[in-house]
Amino acid sequence: MEGLFRHFGAVADAAGKPVILYNVPGRTSVNMDAATTLGLAAVAGIAGVKEASGNLGQIMEIIRGRPDHFSVLSGDDAVALAVVAMGGDGLVSVASNEVPGPMAQLVDAALKADLKAARAIHYRLLPLMNANFIESNPIPVKAALHAMGKIDAGIRLPLVPLSESKRPALLAALREAGIALTPVPSS
Repeated sequence: MEGLFRHFGAVADAAGKPVILYNVPGRTSVNMDAATTLGLAAVAGIAGVKEASGNLGQIMEIIRGRPDHFSVLSGDDAVALAVVAMGGDGLVSVASNEVPGPMAQLVDAALKADLKAARAIHYRLLPLMNANFIESNPIPVKAALHAMGKIDAGIRLPLVPLSESKRPALLAALREAGIALTPVPSS
């Protein structure tokens, strides 16, 4: 973990602006443990962490041990309600690309300890949160935004379009979230 500590310390020193750490073992194959995160929380210029380890015990250790200035943000939509309920500060969201208002409402309700409202939004959006990862992110999100009429079709390599076999599940999750879909013109 010394390498991570030195790396993020150097980034914070060079950035000139507050830095948010990003712990996403699924993309980096390295988990930044709680001790390393808390050590980095003491470094000038490091303002918080987007915690996407999926390890709620680790996230609770960070929340419990952090300094007052250090924000803990869920990096995973599906556990954001739990992270905020444990004392986290918010969310860096994938589903906010599709449903920014409802995701903001979910976090606002959780921050206000209105768990009934937060749960209702969470469970309505949970199928979409999960569908956004039926293939590598951001492939499903790009497909969803296209189905919503927000962006043109297409994706850059090395990513490839969403598998046709996965499209029905994504469209069903969008409908369940209350999203209007744009009909695709026939060729």
